[in-house]
Amino acid sequence: MTAVLAHLRSAVRRHAHLADAVIAVAVFAATLVTAFAERSGGGDRTVAIVAAAVGCGVLGWRRRRPLVALAVSAPAAEVFLAKSGSGSGELILLAPLIALYTVADLVERRPGLVLGAGAVAALALVHAVHKPALLGPQNLAFIALGGLAIAAGDSSRNRRAYLTEVEARAARAEQEREEDARRRIAEERLRIARDLHDAVGHQLALISVQSNVAGQALDADTAAAREALDHVKSASRRALGELRDTVSLLRRPGDDVAPTAIPAPGLDGLADLVASLTASGLDIDHRTEGTVTPLAPAADLTAYRVVQESLTNVYKHSDARRARLTLTYDSDELRITVDDLGARSAPSRQDQKRADRHGILGMRERVLALGGRFTAGPRTDGTFQVAAVLPRKPLDLAPTPPETCP
Repeated sequence: MTAVLAHLRSAVRRHAHLADAVIAVAVFAATLVTAFAERSGGGDRTVAIVAAAVGCGVLGWRRRRPLVALAVSAPAAEVFLAKSGSGSGELILLAPLIALYTVADLVERRPGLVLGAGAVAALALVHAVHKPALLGPQNLAFIALGGLAIAAGDSSRNRRAYLTEVEARAARAEQEREEDARRRIAEERLRIARDLHDAVGHQLALISVQSNVAGQALDADTAAAREALDHVKSASRRALGELRDTVSLLRRPGDDVAPTAIPAPGLDGLADLVASLTASGLDIDHRTEGTVTPLAPAADLTAYRVVQESLTNVYKHSDARRARLTLTYDSDELRITVDDLGARSAPSRQDQKRADRHGILGMRERVLALGGRFTAGPRTDGTFQVAAVLPRKPLDLAPTPPETCP
């Protein structure tokens, strides 16, 4: 039944003017049937039928011209009641009542209420003069129905305004979420760029220093060796300058400039990170499997950031603040697994939202940028797991053989 009503409401919204025409025809037919069911009766039926046709027909344009519909249907109804010569034609009053509802619904609130109340009062006065009992039961019923029509129209207006405001707020909230997501992603990419600048800049600075030392120590060698070292020194300085200029475009005014002389953190700082989080109340089960082997700087930094972000998320969102950190070293890759061991019987909606957080997006970008694999989300046993696989050497760090001089 609910589905049928919803379908009918949807059809009325799609074909509003057709629905108004059907209402007008239904009111006109019901009025004629009830008023002229008996063959006998006085009055001018032709004028009455024309008045009923005009009063009901104007309802077909009630949404476009609500005030016109009320101004036409009310006098037409009174003309019909005066000319029909029947005591059973009160259904014609449905036309001005529907127009009253439309005025209260579509016209501005204060003018609509004032015009609606004035129309009800005028019609009641006209009926009282014709009946002629001012407080007759039929007149009181008409006044009550008029007030109900105005109240229903005003309620419809308020509901429509409320739904419009809710939809507008939802649209604004969605837009703000999208803008926040773009901002967070931009900030995360900026942090990645800074980390890359710090790591590569540190190595380039060492290259520059070592090449300078080598140039001073090889005074007894051939001129070709000195020239080659000079090229290394010059190229490293140019690369460092270009990298600094590129990253400076990503920095906003007032941001601190990260020093290249201090390397970015890596897994060698993992013990301090675990100790800090443990002191804050997070119970961490730390396991290392396989033979610990050094990683390339970019992979080492990314591994540290993944562990840091994952354990921080457990500390913030875990029910029991218990985590299991597993580092598995293979011959060519490192597998990182962080499990949130908070007690839950099944994955929750909070877990699903947590899998879409910006920190997860940042970790995924870091890992995929190095050619690794990344997954994060709730598991069937109720835990939340972050898993990353990083290649030990995401970049070809092997030195290129020097060109032979002819």
